[in-house]
Amino acid sequence: MASQVSQMPSSSTLSSNKDEMRPKSDFQPSIWGDLFLSFPDKNIDDETEKHHQQLKEEVRKMIVAPMANSTQKLTFIDSVQRLGVSYHFMKEIEDELENIYHNDNDAEKDLYTTSLRFRLLREHGFNVSCEVFNKFKGEQGNVNSFVTIDVRGLLELYEASYLRVHGEDILDEAISFTTNHLSLVVASLDYPLSEQVSHALKQSIRRGLPRVEARHYLSVYQDIESHNKALLEFAKIDFNMLQLLHRKELSEICRWWKDLDVRRKFSYARDRVVEGYFWTLGVYFEPQYSLGRKILTKVIAMSSIIDDTYDSYATYDELIPYTAAIERCDIKCIDQLPEYMKLSYKALLDIFEEMEQLIIRLAQSYLVEAKWAIQKYKPFFDKFKANALLTCGYAMLAITSYVGMGDIITPETFKWAANDPKIIQASAIICRFMDDVVEHKFKHRKEDDWSTVDYYMEEYGVTAEETYDVFNNYIESAWKDMNQEFLKPTEMPTEVFDRSLNLTRVMDVLYREGDGYTYVGKVTKGGITSLLIEQVPL
Repeated sequence: MASQVSQMPSSSTLSSNKDEMRPKSDFQPSIWGDLFLSFPDKNIDDETEKHHQQLKEEVRKMIVAPMANSTQKLTFIDSVQRLGVSYHFMKEIEDELENIYHNDNDAEKDLYTTSLRFRLLREHGFNVSCEVFNKFKGEQGNVNSFVTIDVRGLLELYEASYLRVHGEDILDEAISFTTNHLSLVVASLDYPLSEQVSHALKQSIRRGLPRVEARHYLSVYQDIESHNKALLEFAKIDFNMLQLLHRKELSEICRWWKDLDVRRKFSYARDRVVEGYFWTLGVYFEPQYSLGRKILTKVIAMSSIIDDTYDSYATYDELIPYTAAIERCDIKCIDQLPEYMKLSYKALLDIFEEMEQLIIRLAQSYLVEAKWAIQKYKPFFDKFKANALLTCGYAMLAITSYVGMGDIITPETFKWAANDPKIIQASAIICRFMDDVVEHKFKHRKEDDWSTVDYYMEEYGVTAEETYDVFNNYIESAWKDMNQEFLKPTEMPTEVFDRSLNLTRVMDVLYREGDGYTYVGKVTKGGITSLLIEQVPL
């Protein structure tokens, strides 16, 4: 250990004056203005809706129909999933994959089929062995030379490698090998394979947002020579129908946000309700989760204001009664708060009537960080990390996402989630460490604010780059934990696990190249535009 972390100062150092200069927040205003206050005055006409139903039944029959070989079946199921319409056919797809898992011999398959079979089965929780890839290695343990010329096979192996769990060294090697080789050949490929490879190297299927990936794949799939015309047409209509529902939901949320008068009354906070809805769309886009989307978006929006209150505006003296009020969850506490805090506290009570313990834990963790900052106290890394995993709020968001999911969620679901299961832990770890690396790398924090990266660097006497590597190892290990938890039998229905997976995907997409929520850039703006503004041409 290279250096000793500072000791806890006495309580006398905790006082702060309300007149002292508040932190200056310089968040950019919303780039959307009032664009989403209204929604398109359009409805799906009866003829299109009838055609949509006819195509749906046609696709359903194709999923269950016998095909010449398992490669055709796997490729078709993969297309259904990647085009974003598999939610219509969950039972049919599950039954077909279960049949392939139990009855289809993988021994004679080529690299493409072996990899695709492995990925699809792992995505659905079937514990297929990674040893199926040993046949593509030579006697010396190197990849056979014929494999390197099979670009489609390498691309599928690359995607399959993202489903790896702990101890699967062959897939650790495969992800490195395929990344390097695909990067070398991508410039020489013809479209649309070149686009598929290029996009995959930027965003793997496993870690991409399903809705964003579906929108991208729609534009590529139509140029694949062997595409299925009925499936493509069905997916396009389905996307546009869902987009209208999403726009209507966002309009309702934006009106709620406008009624709160956030831009004026919380001028110090991030105005990111549209980005919050985009975040929620990453968690679940299906029509049956409409209520869940509205609740989760409001929770994200209010949590963001609370975060900025603790981080970017309030003095420590103001935060003590604010935290106490949150702990009590009592409207009578409102009189003890400064005027600007009363508004957020009242809105918070409205949203969190059923979720007191979650928000209390979050507020308490924020106060600990504020206390350390005012004291200039630097705890040991492990102590800071334990609190930081709480302040990222991902455990709270995971549990919040279950609200509005219908009968699949039971009291046992919340009891299980409250015991900090491994999949929620993994999601929080990925969220926390991705956020910390991005904040440090892109200098998003104020100069006197320490992040987890700073604590690790000081305690272990290492550079920022070395710390990033350590944190990235934490992230990759957590992804393996998450993949492991999806393997059958699972503690909870897959739909419950999907919420944590999708929350984690949001982090991977929005935070890989900077904080895409706070500093809305190309990825976030492009995602919102493609999902909520631009219709798919029919």
